[in-house]
Amino acid sequence: MKLIFSEIIHLITKKQERNIWALIKFFIVLTAMVTVYSTLFHFLMIFENREFSWITGFYWTLTVMSTLGFGDITFATDLGKVFSLIVLMSGIVFLLTMLPFTFIQFFYLPWLDAQARARAPRELPEGTKDHVILTNYDPVTINLAEKFDQYQHEYVIVVEDVQKALEIQDLNFKVAVGDLGDPQTYRRLKVEDAALVVANVEDMMNTNIAFTVREISQTVPIVANADLDDSVDILELAGSTNVYQFTKMLGQSLARRVLGTSTRANVIGKIESLLIAEAPAMRTSLVGKTLLQSRLRETIGINVVGVWERGRFNIPTAQTPLNPTTLLLLAGSADQLNDYDEKFGRDKKYPAPVLILGGGRVGRATGDALMERNIDYRIIEKKQKLIEDERYIYGSAADIKTLMQAGIKEAPSVVITTHDDPTNIYLTIYCRRLRPDIQIISRANLERNISKLHTAGADLVMSYASMAANTILNLLKPDEFLMLAEGLNIFRVVVPPSYVGKSLAESEIRSQTGCNVVAICDREAMCINPEPSYRFGENNELILIGSEEAESRIFKMHSEMRKISAF
Repeated sequence: MKLIFSEIIHLITKKQERNIWALIKFFIVLTAMVTVYSTLFHFLMIFENREFSWITGFYWTLTVMSTLGFGDITFATDLGKVFSLIVLMSGIVFLLTMLPFTFIQFFYLPWLDAQARARAPRELPEGTKDHVILTNYDPVTINLAEKFDQYQHEYVIVVEDVQKALEIQDLNFKVAVGDLGDPQTYRRLKVEDAALVVANVEDMMNTNIAFTVREISQTVPIVANADLDDSVDILELAGSTNVYQFTKMLGQSLARRVLGTSTRANVIGKIESLLIAEAPAMRTSLVGKTLLQSRLRETIGINVVGVWERGRFNIPTAQTPLNPTTLLLLAGSADQLNDYDEKFGRDKKYPAPVLILGGGRVGRATGDALMERNIDYRIIEKKQKLIEDERYIYGSAADIKTLMQAGIKEAPSVVITTHDDPTNIYLTIYCRRLRPDIQIISRANLERNISKLHTAGADLVMSYASMAANTILNLLKPDEFLMLAEGLNIFRVVVPPSYVGKSLAESEIRSQTGCNVVAICDREAMCINPEPSYRFGENNELILIGSEEAESRIFKMHSEMRKISAF
């Protein structure tokens, strides 16, 4: 009932007055036409020496115009028959053609629009707070929304088009309709009480969003994405709290994972004094050993909390083998990571350059990051306007001659950076067939294609959506929650009462849940990589690392365990 009432209200607003008057004018013309035809009918019948009532005249006119033509009243003269044809043809035009289209255009379509607007919300309920406002519907937003749903954190996606908002709403995302440049939009979305605003459109609109939000609130954090270098300062001046260049960050991350050139530990996350780093086993003395034989914990004090094998993350055991393709996930202090680099870190310069397929923003950022590390590279690009210098090779990466010219046979690594996932999958299969021993690092734009790229032969796959979403998520509650990769989290929990007095070994957290304890905090300090004999005390906090499934498992097993805060 409320929906119908709101639609009626919408139809009688000033915005719809023009449509209503157009309908009224049409019916006035139609009524006048029927009246004139009925009058002419009356006089033509008198001309034929027959007489009918005025009501019969209207009856005959409407039956002929509507093409019903009962045939109970007809003209005998040619003049009357010509008049009948005129009435019939005008009826076809006005009643059967113009009336339906006029009704649809000026009544039915506005009614559907009113119905859609009534379904699509434009504001958040009173009392909404600590929510996140997302200003674009893209893979990054989808990734964020799914995480917010998982952790039961409020969010809303702002969309300007009503129909698009309804489509997103049908996918079970929380959406609101509003103009991204209108302050009233953000007032209706309770921006003063929001935890974060994410501006992830194009640079000019992001600037407009930041400036508009700052008119309403000077304190709400704003995260903005910048495509151009020149936009960073402008977005900061407009009021953005954090400005990121996600495409450049992706290129830098891809470059850091060129494993054939360095075996040093690369820090990818931090919680207080605890550092999380990735380090390749490739071309180190660790290859061929088990984790127990490596004696990393005994000699350095660092803890291997996970291993990546072709994109699959596993919690390691003492017998986990370390292969050339193994990527170690290390947890430790800054001193421990330095000790690891002194023992295993090596920088090796290869005579052949790293090969980058795709010269877009991500490809150029990858090349710049490699150049900062004094690593030579070649970029294959098929668009002439993107060719910058002698490091660029014009041509298609799917052409064997172009790949040979770029040095595919000698290159230590190939980085695939195009923005089209099917192309990336194709190039991964092609490069793996040409060089079974080469390291292949690929970009993924959609989450569902990560596993496909690994299956195709990629050693490492980095998702633009995951990287950007993880960066934003880690901003919400630093030192409490850290997402390292898709499905891999570091989180803090309060030690449950049933663990108090037990040692870490006696708790069997690792074997029962799949989560690894990387640090234990008390009121005074943080114990990084605690010994198995460490005993839990009251009010201790555990810093755990594990997959989403392992995280869910530990809370199901210990109902009294309390998460400090995901957000």
